[in-house]
Amino acid sequence: MLGVGDPDDRREDHVTAAVATPLSAADRCDRCGAQAYVRVSLSSGGELLFCAHHGREHSDKLREVAIDIHDETNRLGVDTSS
Repeated sequence: MLGVGDPDDRREDHVTAAVATPLSAADRCDRCGAQAYVRVSLSSGGELLFCAHHGREHSDKLREVAIDIHDETNRLGVDTSS
């Protein structure tokens, strides 16, 4: 069990908060400005947002530095016009 004030405990809280918040149309890719579908939480406490294209392009490197990757690219295949 993680102790109070344990750095890993804080990191776990950060991951939970990031996953609980869905991405919206206002969230923009840090690389190109398109709508973000991927949120990467870093061990430093920061976040990066990527469109589906840049999330795929940088996925290998992102997996090396991320503590969590929240991927909503599955929403791209959903038809919302009906």
